[in-house]
Amino acid sequence: MPSAVNAAVAQQTAAGSVPSTTVGTTEGAGGGTGGIYSAIISRNQPIISIKEKTYEELHRKCLEKNILYEDPDFPPNESSLFYSQKSPVKFEWKRPREICENPRFIIGGANRTDICQGELGNCWFLAAIACLTLNKKLLCRVIPHDQSFIQNYAGIFHFQFWRYGDWVDVVIDDCLPTYNNQLVFTKSSQRNEFWSALLEKAYAKLHGSYEALKGGNTTEAMEDFTGGVTEFYEIKDAPKDIYKIMKHAIDRGSLMASSIDDDLGFSYGSAPRSNIGELIARMVKNQENAQMTQPTVDYQGMDERPAWTIAPMQYETRMSCGLVKGHAYSVTAVEEVLFKGEKIRLVRLRNPWGQVEWNGAWSDKSEEWNSVNEAEKIRLQHKVVEDGEFWMSFQDFMRYFTKLEMCNLTPDTLEVDKFQTWTVSVNEGRWVRGCSAGGCRNYPDTFWTNPQYRLKLLEEDDDPEDEEVICSFLVALMQKNRRKERKLGANLYTIGFAIYEVTALDFAFCTMHGTKHHLQKDFFLYNASKARSKTYINMREISERFRLPPSEYVIIPSTYDPHQEGEFILRVFSEKRSLSEEVENMIEAERPLVSTVLPIIFVSDRANSNKELTADENAGKDGEKTQADEKKRSSTKAYEESEEQKQFRNIFRQIAGDDMEINAEELRNVLNNVVKKHKDLRSEGFELESCRSMIALMDTDGSGKINFDEFRHLWDKIKSWQKIFKRYDTDHSGTINSYEMRNAVKDAGFRLNNQLYDIITMRYADKNMNIDFDSFICCFVRLDAMFRAFHAFDKDGDGIIKLNVLEVNCFI
Repeated sequence: MPSAVNAAVAQQTAAGSVPSTTVGTTEGAGGGTGGIYSAIISRNQPIISIKEKTYEELHRKCLEKNILYEDPDFPPNESSLFYSQKSPVKFEWKRPREICENPRFIIGGANRTDICQGELGNCWFLAAIACLTLNKKLLCRVIPHDQSFIQNYAGIFHFQFWRYGDWVDVVIDDCLPTYNNQLVFTKSSQRNEFWSALLEKAYAKLHGSYEALKGGNTTEAMEDFTGGVTEFYEIKDAPKDIYKIMKHAIDRGSLMASSIDDDLGFSYGSAPRSNIGELIARMVKNQENAQMTQPTVDYQGMDERPAWTIAPMQYETRMSCGLVKGHAYSVTAVEEVLFKGEKIRLVRLRNPWGQVEWNGAWSDKSEEWNSVNEAEKIRLQHKVVEDGEFWMSFQDFMRYFTKLEMCNLTPDTLEVDKFQTWTVSVNEGRWVRGCSAGGCRNYPDTFWTNPQYRLKLLEEDDDPEDEEVICSFLVALMQKNRRKERKLGANLYTIGFAIYEVTALDFAFCTMHGTKHHLQKDFFLYNASKARSKTYINMREISERFRLPPSEYVIIPSTYDPHQEGEFILRVFSEKRSLSEEVENMIEAERPLVSTVLPIIFVSDRANSNKELTADENAGKDGEKTQADEKKRSSTKAYEESEEQKQFRNIFRQIAGDDMEINAEELRNVLNNVVKKHKDLRSEGFELESCRSMIALMDTDGSGKINFDEFRHLWDKIKSWQKIFKRYDTDHSGTINSYEMRNAVKDAGFRLNNQLYDIITMRYADKNMNIDFDSFICCFVRLDAMFRAFHAFDKDGDGIIKLNVLEVNCFI
């Protein structure tokens, strides 16, 4: 968790993006009622604690007190290192001044050859750092250069990362884990340079621990450095113009990495299970061996002596050609060179170990370079040195490498005129188990409950050579916080998305008062998707390019399996103008033209004056019934009452007594006696707490009891809701699946948005995501009463009310 967020740096994504809507009840970042409901209601807003201080404030405070900063949120102990088990070796946390003399933050500029991998399986992260160093402006964004071990040193540093739409400033102290006075994890090729080790620590803090960085995809770190969007290619299936794509990507500042799968199908992108104890034991042995075999050069008194690096070999397998399987390489250049009268395509890569290079054609010492003139060698920065960087022919690159990852920059990354940027729309969402975690199309009963996002493509591309009327766009779906939650057992979900075209006729069935409503199950049963992700995959982000004609579409992001709960961010990048927003129902309830419903009366003069008047109240002041009303009711009662209703009145009279009013316990007896007569409804009856809620919500005079008319109105409602319940209780189990609540609520005449459906599910569903009859009725009674109360207070009909403390408590 970042200990400070710099407001000047925490920018929203680019202007022109269309964020998803937020509920108006939250007053600011982190607003809401607290707990799980607050998390849902304010889920689209960055939560920034007012207690958090900026780097500048913390730095100034340390200088004033003449102390070195100690990070309380990422302390120098084992909790910041590992979460799966304890380390068998005691690491010593040291500040750079305790590790070497004359430490420096950056020596001669941060560059790709500064980075050497330590004893953690995070080559994916280091490969991304090497790519980052190729773009100096990007580098300065992530690594503010106004930091030093000399001027105004206070043991505090900060780094900036993109996190799901916002830039956050991560503040750390400079205590680093060591063993035998050697850095355990990432280090520089020069012993007294520390920017890479401190950057790694800040990134570890962002995810909760160093162990959380073990195993990943290079594009994940690339995105966190840039806010860009990634594309992923299987090289064997890459398009024919992949060299052109790579060259264009390098020219426009994109970051790239590549890897080789091993024979067992292991890719560096996955996180293999490993024993931390074994990893540390191997590290100790490697360091001891390194010290035994290090050169006899005397580095005494030299600040810039090299750091001894050990190449981890537990999962990565070195091939005879020098390449390593299951390992990430940075792609640092794509060029052509004139060789014996022919143009040869070359690719430059870098191994984050800082050693172990390709030894084939065009490697550092290969004879091909003898036929290249000196000017070309200088242009290509050819060097014969074991620094992990090498050239190879594009042909060999395609032969040996299996995966290529590319991170393209977006408008919010930098303002660079020469790079083409995209129009970006950003939406944040959530899959909630039992409500909106519907799984993929293989689960048609729940697929339609997934969050839905409307996409309107407005302008066609400006390609004069393309005769088709087409809009180019890219969809990127990213799951949030899974790496940080690894210590809680979380793994990456298998995710993907589908895109459906929605015609004007389709919208006619799902539009009310000009508002787009959630598409129902039948739409997806009878309509095929127009486009979709090629596969569902367990990566943090999946992205895909598409070309579709201008129209309106709906994007359905989902996990492969249903019932998997998590948060996500959906981004749409288009070359031309487009609109993207979540499909949300308007919150409303169907109301009869003439009200026959008794109003909710609160102990409040304003509430009584604003309440809606029923037909009976219009006939007499304060609800007193005239003799004509009584005669009319009496004359029609005999005709209207059925035999069941007569029995019902008799049961009520027997329980209520002379005052003809009942309390919660008596209400439970009445309801349960009536429910027992319905043999087709399997129910254990109503709980006392449910009946108390009904009394509280139906009581019109504040007496804590309800009379026969109030009860009869309640029972009429219950009967109509009972029919809806039986309609969806298809297996006659006495419960309905929580996913069916959307349809049940709609059939009852209510329209709710996604956040309210989430709350209903968490409040009324059991652990198996089923809702019993008691909870079902209690939910509908509360909805009905809440809407009636709201309309009573909403005197001017603008959809906004203000309540005092007493009135709010009446809703409890």
